[in-house]
Order: sequence, then structure tokens, then C-alpha cells
Amino acid sequence: MLRVDSSKPCQVIYSIARHEYLGYVIEPHVVQLNPNGEFSLTHQRLFSNTATEFAPCIDETDIKLIKLLEEIEQGHVIKKFHKKAIRPSEFFSKIFNDQLFEVIRPKIEKRMADALNLLDNKQIYLMSKEGYPAERKLKIADKITTVLFHFRRDAEEIRYFPTLKYQGMRIEFMFKNAEIICNHPAWMLMDDTLYYFDKEIEGKKLLPFLNKRYIAVPRSTERPYFEKFVAPLIEKHNVYAEGFTIDTEKHEATPVLKPIYVEGGTSQLQLYFKYAGYIFPYGDGRHISVRMDVDGDNYTFHRIKRSVTWEKNKLTQLEGLGLQTASSLFQNLEVIHHDDDTNQSHSIFEWLNQHHDQLLAQGFEIEQPEGQKRYVFGTSKIDLEVSEDNDWFDINAFVYFGPYRIPFIQLKNHILNHKKEFTLPSGEVAIIPEQWFAQYGNLLHFSEGGDQIKLRRHHLGLVNDLAGEMAEVTMTRKLQKLMDFEQLDEVAAPENFAGSLRPYQQAGYNWFHFLKNFHFGGCLADDMGLGKTIQTLSLLQKHKEDTEATGAKATSLVIMPTSLIYNWLNEAKKFAPQLRLMVHTGTFRYKSAEVFKNYDVVITTYGISRIDIELLKGYYFDYVILDESQNIKNPSSKSFQAVKQLKSRFKLILSGTPVENSVNDLWTQMSFINPGLLGTQQYFMNEFVTPIEKKKDEEKARKLQALIKPFVLRRTKEQVATELPPKTENLFYCQMSEEQASVYEEVKSEYRNELLKSLEDGTFAKTQIQVLQGLTKLRQIANHPYMIDQDYEGDSGKFENVTHTLNTVLEGGHKVLIFSQFVKQLSIYRKHFDEKRIPYVYLDGATQNRGDVVKQFQEDKNTRVFLISIKAGGVGLNLTEADYVFILDPWWNPAVEQQAIDRTHRIGQTKNVFIYKFITKDTVEEKILALQQRKLSMSRALITTEDSFIKSLSADDIREILG
Repeated sequence: MLRVDSSKPCQVIYSIARHEYLGYVIEPHVVQLNPNGEFSLTHQRLFSNTATEFAPCIDETDIKLIKLLEEIEQGHVIKKFHKKAIRPSEFFSKIFNDQLFEVIRPKIEKRMADALNLLDNKQIYLMSKEGYPAERKLKIADKITTVLFHFRRDAEEIRYFPTLKYQGMRIEFMFKNAEIICNHPAWMLMDDTLYYFDKEIEGKKLLPFLNKRYIAVPRSTERPYFEKFVAPLIEKHNVYAEGFTIDTEKHEATPVLKPIYVEGGTSQLQLYFKYAGYIFPYGDGRHISVRMDVDGDNYTFHRIKRSVTWEKNKLTQLEGLGLQTASSLFQNLEVIHHDDDTNQSHSIFEWLNQHHDQLLAQGFEIEQPEGQKRYVFGTSKIDLEVSEDNDWFDINAFVYFGPYRIPFIQLKNHILNHKKEFTLPSGEVAIIPEQWFAQYGNLLHFSEGGDQIKLRRHHLGLVNDLAGEMAEVTMTRKLQKLMDFEQLDEVAAPENFAGSLRPYQQAGYNWFHFLKNFHFGGCLADDMGLGKTIQTLSLLQKHKEDTEATGAKATSLVIMPTSLIYNWLNEAKKFAPQLRLMVHTGTFRYKSAEVFKNYDVVITTYGISRIDIELLKGYYFDYVILDESQNIKNPSSKSFQAVKQLKSRFKLILSGTPVENSVNDLWTQMSFINPGLLGTQQYFMNEFVTPIEKKKDEEKARKLQALIKPFVLRRTKEQVATELPPKTENLFYCQMSEEQASVYEEVKSEYRNELLKSLEDGTFAKTQIQVLQGLTKLRQIANHPYMIDQDYEGDSGKFENVTHTLNTVLEGGHKVLIFSQFVKQLSIYRKHFDEKRIPYVYLDGATQNRGDVVKQFQEDKNTRVFLISIKAGGVGLNLTEADYVFILDPWWNPAVEQQAIDRTHRIGQTKNVFIYKFITKDTVEEKILALQQRKLSMSRALITTEDSFIKSLSADDIREILG
């Protein structure tokens, strides 16, 4: 066969061809034109890959058509349904069958329909039997052809046939060699015209009548014929009837909702519509629904016009209220679940109740589901009236389920056991809203009293949390005031308090009095460095003044880690000098509680409180206060078992980190201050710890927050930044451990004897270097005896103190610089950090890559500790990421210390900086500090180096230092 020459005139045409197996198809061809412009016999089928050659005679529509029609070419079709290569003759003879035709043909017709819509201005031809593409020119009808189906019912039979109308004229199509070339949508070829119809018409409805005048159905089988064939036809098409009636009706519709209860599964909702007496499901896609009535021999078909847009609108309203179409069968609806744990078998009932009033307002009717149970549909709410009794809240509560009112206490077992269905006295079933289980579970769990709800006073957080969208809460003015614990009364400062409280500290002091007035225990959880001790001392001083004004006396007990004792004593001396303090520690402590009454405050340690619990629990204190209360976080610890037995009017705990590792840490601390607040340990684990830590349950975290909120006051450094000075210095006094103290005493007496001798015989001037050595050695022991004796295996009071304080700072997410002038001391800390896997960076005189070290500390959020030797790090560093500075040993020269602090406190620092200086009590460190203060005021300029400091020491100074 000759190929078309694309350099000479040619024409693209579209050919309607009958494929032996696949039925009618459309093929694009190019035909060579003769010199006179007529078609020659040379032609070829066009494909995407060959079409480019004929670009001059092809437009964009042709390119689309060629691509589209390629998909219905036999080779393409075979490839889709037979993955292995096969010859067409073999495919059609062996594999192709009626079933395959029924799958393939609709796919072909979809593409043919798309193509026919594009063929408007193209040349269309019929292909000859021999395969010539331009046998006969065809045209597409200008207008749609309409179909009217006729039924004539007489005494014998029903005759059925269609009539066609084109451009207002009836066209004869029977016995005219007409062909249906496409079934759906229907296209008919008659004479030289391609007729098309309304999209609902299928070609097979016309097919029987191409060579037949009508179909006759005997009267004996008319009923099933009417039901199965005539009714659906009337629904979709125009029908003219003689011998029975077709009524077209329009009715107002009502939307109806009917729940389908699926036990243990996801319940659904049916949406259907009532048009007069007729019911139609949503989503059947019908614009018209037909119902047939039979009255004797008379048949009536009611054509009910559906308001499709209005029905769709009703569905949209439901979707707007949180429903979605169920993925499973039909067009049922279900509630959108954002959480897999929710109870899905009742969710649809809850949804109906929640939106009940709105649904009625929008015209919906609600029907009962199938089965025996009758459900109450209507809004559910709770009315709570809270009144206050000395130590109790009485809660008078009623529940409304639709029109029914029930005492809330009757739901107690249902709510605690998560039972959703509550049977009302009427026998109807009310569904308890899911959120009530979360909202009132704690309330009912903690409530005491049989047929009444009584709550202990310290559960005011629960009461405060009650008012939700489903509850109305009423309470008295006095109670309202108790609930509003955000706005506290201002309490006058104690008269004999030396110093003033910052505004946030005054707020803490006010809060202590709120707790005192209502007999609550509390936890002051301010960040480290914000002055928990000062706030507590101001309370104790005020308590002393108020008690003594009534002629009475009161003693409070403060328990703390050993390392904090000196701090408390120092702060008390400074801020509340009138408080009479007694330290109950050491081997020679009193063995009777009788002596306590002579003091305002007894100070002891967790260790001693365990040993002396029999003695301590026999005394009735005013306040028992635990400092660093995370020490009792373990419920099985001896410390917790001991402090639990102490008796007092009031209880307080102080801790910058009440939750160190787990939410569980809270239980013991809260149980100490307000027993019963969080329920039993097991209940607390199940109800809060596990959901919050394992499932990240934010609602439970919020509930816990509400429970403890009135009793925990926490301010972070960031929150009170505006009230803080740019830098705050704190002295931290450390007690030597027993082993450390004995090493210290031994070395001290050795030097002292030599020095005193040299002072007497006048050789002192020559032994200055010895003085320096001696002092340095004592300073090292004060830090850690390991620095002078590698075989020392004991501990160091300062080391314990520093590591404890550091943990608290790191828990709060802060960064810290740690300075020492002893590289040996820094190496002790390095070893500790390595063992504990605490990331840190290190800098001393030998460090080469200073820049990298600084960059890592400034930029890496996990590296939060920087160990620095003072000589290396005193200058040239910019460490604005740190907001805590630890100074491990005091320096002779305060200016050097200042320089170290300025590493962090400089331009670019946006945080407030806390400086902690650790001083070992009863050692040269303490003496040097006192001396430094004295000398500093005399001559700031003179003290510049250690040498000159030693030179400026008189014999008396040295006697004092080694005293």
C-alpha cells in the first residue's frame, strides 16, 4: 500500500468503522488529494507518533482526537487486557468473549462520546466494508433528538414503542437501516446523519425498534412488567400512556434522621426524605421518583419531583455539624472521629442530642432506631449548685436529658464505670455524653457522702473546672471569692523583716496567706534563684508576729538537704533576724522535743527526720515546710514515710523542680500538703500518669493542672524578668563532710604551728611563700581533698552542693558557666559529667580550638554546661547563652571574679543572670571572703594579685584566717 506523501496536499478525516468484534469505532485517517482536489485512494491511519509528519494539515483539536482515538484502537485495547504480546487474530478467536466485550465496550464508548463532542467542524465519513476510510460523507445533527416512549393498554395487551422528534418534526427510523453506533450515551446513524439524545437515553432502548413497530406484552404478565420496567422508565424518561394514569406531583419535603445502632462498632444515621406519604433515601441520585398505586384494574404512577438541590443542602447542613458519609455501604452518615479511642457505637446518639434543638429548627425529624429500646433525644445538661461547709463543698446537682430531670448522683456508677446507657424511670434510654466521663469522673471519684455529692475543700480546683458548655454552676459570693484565687488580697509585710520583697515575691507571700486562710497546703515551685527561701522567711516572720500578738507561741519545722542549712541560717540572719532558729542536727542534738517550744523555727535534714521521726511526730508544729521537696518524690522512700507522720496546722513545700522525671513525682508531694487531693497512688497512675506520659493525653494533663492549680505557684525566670535586676548574686554556704573536715583540720594545724612559730621568732617575712602554699592547700581541701590526695575516697560537701544545684538549673533548661581557678577541680567535675552523660564543653589554658568550643556552647541546645578555668576564660569570651554562673572558689581579687561574671553578662545578653558563689563554711574560704570585704572598702586599687593580697595580711589577719 502506498504511503501518503506529506509534502503534497492531503486531508485529515474521521471514519466511522465497524470492527468485527468490538463494534463501531472511530478512526483518524489522512487521505492524499488528487491534483483536482478530490480524495485519492492513498490513505493511512494516523497515530500520535506519525501525526507530526502532517503538521501543516493538523490543528490542536486533531492532536487531541488522535490521542483519544488511539486508546480505542484494537492493538491498544488488547494490550490493556492481555499483558503478554499476542496477535489480534489469536486474541479475538481464543480470549475475547461476551463477558470481555461487556467490560471493554463501555470504556470504548466513553472515549467515542468525548471524540464525537470534538468532531463538530471535522470531516466525518463512513468506512467501506473493504476498509476505505472515505466511503460516504456524514454529518452530525444540529440539535438533540428527543424520545417519547408510548404505552397503549387495551383489553388484550400493552403495546410499547418509542417515537423520535428532531427539530420539532417526528422522524421515521423504523425499517430505515438505522444503526446504533454508541449505546451510552446513545448515538444513531441514519441516512447520512449522526443523531444524539438526552444523556439518560441508552441506545439499547431504541435498538429493538430499528426493525420492529412495537413490543407487545400480554395482560396476564402486566403487573410485574409495570413494576420492573414501566416504573423505572417513567422515572427517567418522557412517557405517554393510554389505559393507565401518570401523575406528576410536587410536594414539600421533610428530612428524616434515623439512627442505626451497631453494638461494638460504628453507629450510623440514615438520612431520608418524606414527600407527602412517600419516602426516599438520600443519595439515590434521582430527580424524579415514581411510586405505583393499584386500585382494582386501575394503575396510577405518581411521578414525584425531588428537590435535588434542597436535599443536597440538607446533607451539607449535617456535614457542617460534624457528620460524614460512611465509607461502608449505602449513603449512611457517621460522626467524624478524630480520636480512635472514642466510643463509636453511641456517638451518633450523642451527636443527635448535642445538636437536637438546631436540627429541629432546621426542620429535621428524628426517628427511633429499629429494636426494642426507645431512646430519649434532646439536649443534655447539668445544673450544679455548690455550697460551702467548713471543710466541704456540698454539690447539689441535677441532670436534664431532654424533658427529664434526674439527681446527678444516680449517674455515679455509670460515669465511674464508663457505662453510656442510663435507663430512665420511663423505661426510655438516655445516652450519657462522652465528655461527662472525663469532665465529672474525677468529681465523682473524689466525692464522699452517699446520696449526696460532697467534696473536700482542697478539691476547689475540681469545682472551679466544673463549669463547661454543658453545666450551669451557681455558688455563693464567698465561694466565688475562693474560686478566684488569681486575685489575692494584699497582705502587709512583717514589721521586723529586713529588706523588701520584689512584686512577684510579694505575690508569693500573699498566696501563702490565701492558703493559710483556707487551711490548704501549697507548693512554691519558683525557678531557682527567684528567692523561695526569702518568701518563706517573710511568711514565718509574719506568722511569729501574728501569733505573738495573741499572746501565744508557735514553732515551725523546716526540713531540707544538709547542704542548704547554712544558706537558711544566713538568709534568716539577714532578712528575719528576730526569728529564733534552732538547728536540730549532729550527734549532740536534743533527744527530746521539749526544747522546741523555745524557738520559732526548728531546722533539720531529711536524714535526721527519718531517724528522729518518733521524736518529731509527737510534737504539734504550726508549719511543716519541706525545702527541695522532690526529695520525697518516691512513695516507698523512708523520707516520704517519715514526713507523712508529722503533725502540723499548715504544710508547705518548696521546689524548683517538683516534677524531675515523671508526672508521678507529684503524687507524694501533693499528698503531703493536701492528703487525698490526687486520690490513691494507683488511681493517680491510671487516671493521669499513664495517659499523660504514654498517650500524650492533653485533656488529662489539663484536668491534672486544674486539680493542682490552686496549690502550686510557679514563676519562671522569664516570667518575672522585668522585676529582676540584670544580675543577682547568691552566696551558697557548704558544710564539709566529716572525712573532709578531718583532713582539713590535720593540714591546718600543721601550718598553723609552723606559722605561729615564725611569727614569734620574727622569721615570718621570709616564710611568705610558705603562707601562700599553706593557704592554697587549705583552699583545695575546702573544695575537694582529692585535689591534694589522689588516694582520698571520701566525699566533699561543696561537690555534693554544686552537683545538686546544677541538676536543678539543668532541669529548668538553663545554660551555666562553671568557673574555678583550679584545673584539678575542673577535672573532678569532668569525670562526674562523663559518668552521668551530661554534655559539656571545657576550656583551660591548654585549649587550642577556643572558637569551636565557644560556638558549640552558644549554638548547640544540648550543650548546657561550660567548665572554664579562670585564667583561660577571664577575658575574650562572649557567652551570652548562659544565664547562670557558678563560681566554685572565691578569688583574692574581686575584679577577676567580676570579669568572669562579665563573660555572660554583656551586650547581647537578654536574660537575667544568676551568680552562685560556693563557699565552704568554717574554712579559709569564709575567712578570705570576710577579709576581702573589709580590705575592699579600704583600698580598692591595692588588691590586685594573690601576692599583694598576702603581703597586705598582718600577723593578726593570718591568726584569724588560721583561727
